[in-house]
Amino acid sequence: MKYYLIAGEASGDLQASYLVKELALADSKADFRCFGGELMEQQGATLVKHYKELAFMGVEAVIMNIRTIFKNIAFCKEDIKQYKPDVLILIDYPGFNLKIAKWAKANNIKVYYYISPKIWAWNQKRGHKIKAIVDKMFVILPFEKEFYKKFNYEVDFVGHPLLDSIADREKVEFNTFIKRHNLNNKPIIALLPGSRKQEISSMLALMLTVVSKFPDYQFVIAGAPSQKLRFYQQFINTDIALIENETYDLLQHSTAALVVSGTATLETALFKVPQVVCYKTGSLFYNLAKLVIKVKYISLVNLIMDKEIVKELIQSELKTINLTKELSKIITSETRQPMLQNYEELHQKLGGIGASKRAAKLIFGYLSN
Repeated sequence: MKYYLIAGEASGDLQASYLVKELALADSKADFRCFGGELMEQQGATLVKHYKELAFMGVEAVIMNIRTIFKNIAFCKEDIKQYKPDVLILIDYPGFNLKIAKWAKANNIKVYYYISPKIWAWNQKRGHKIKAIVDKMFVILPFEKEFYKKFNYEVDFVGHPLLDSIADREKVEFNTFIKRHNLNNKPIIALLPGSRKQEISSMLALMLTVVSKFPDYQFVIAGAPSQKLRFYQQFINTDIALIENETYDLLQHSTAALVVSGTATLETALFKVPQVVCYKTGSLFYNLAKLVIKVKYISLVNLIMDKEIVKELIQSELKTINLTKELSKIITSETRQPMLQNYEELHQKLGGIGASKRAAKLIFGYLSN
């Protein structure tokens, strides 16, 4: 069968690459064409356009590149039409993918969606639109299956592919890790200040204010692959290590972490690292967001567990005194053990490893019937 996949970000390229690998095992005659990246290409997909040509973050960037965005959409539609796939598989990236899905449905092209847009967080009415234009939805968060039932839309929960990514990686010995990065033998506290410049600018300097409070620990910053080393230097005025593009190795050897909300909170939990979740944005944006956001928590960990198992310091609560207090709790026994026990339950709720294989098996099965 012929599969056309669209992933618009690095994370989507990673998860789509696992899916392509498993689909190729399930379907010996599989042929793949994609908007994506090197990882999908390495698994045998013909790469038509790289996700770096698609990614425009923020309102200003979108407005500045609106003509390019429309050209990409038009090119994608024409390429799909020429390829004539048996199925179009969309991976997250809703701004682009939902436009393509609507067009594909109108042109009698089968549309499957892997990794649902986070419509449960805001503008939930989009569930009606998704039901109308997406033939099959494969979700990775356990509560999403129940969420879509509100729209009388039956979706498949396949488990979270992060479990596959983590299980698939090569583990690095502690001594090897610290020697590679000139670290000492003190326990590590990881700082994950996000991946976007705006996040890092507002969060990293604040995170660093707690360093002097914990002299028996070494703090290490997880550098995002999207940012250059020199960007971080403006915030670092102490002897703090910065490790680029090795977040999983860092988490493997960390005792605790301060983490900006997002997927990183879930990754940190899956590595069994106690954490404090940090979030701060402009007051105007935050007050507007409160009017439309429909969830109780900002971290995926708490959302999945439907209770607060990791502390969330938001807006005015995010200050040095509170960071110090909460970090002290998770490096001692006060809240550390209960958090680790909840992490075990979280792992079970996510369905165990094999999400990509389960998704591929379902996709091929639906197409074969």
